[in-house]
Amino acid sequence: MTMQLVRGMSSINTKKRKAKRNPGWEKAQAAHDAWLMKKGLHPSQLKNKEKSSGASIPNYATTSSTVPTSDIVTSFHGKRKTNEYSGDYITGLATMHKSNTVPVGRGDDPKVYAQMRRG
Repeated sequence: MTMQLVRGMSSINTKKRKAKRNPGWEKAQAAHDAWLMKKGLHPSQLKNKEKSSGASIPNYATTSSTVPTSDIVTSFHGKRKTNEYSGDYITGLATMHKSNTVPVGRGDDPKVYAQMRRG
């Protein structure tokens, strides 16, 4: 049998490594901590701060209406009148390549539509 890894793991070595620090790291870290303290974002300051999402929930309990409303229902006009072709040039519709519907005019060659040519 072979040793299998748990999904998401890239190796079986879980030993915590010591971080490699460059010379002068302490000075840079102290400057960064001072900057965080000045902004009020240092972890020691954030521990005491009250957590909030920043958005307040509106109060929907008010029942007074300031905008007057109406109970009038408008009349129903029914279905619109459909447009109908009244000319005499177009004699029908033909289906071409990829379900493209094209008008068939008087005097057109019907073989073109029957063979469903692309171009």
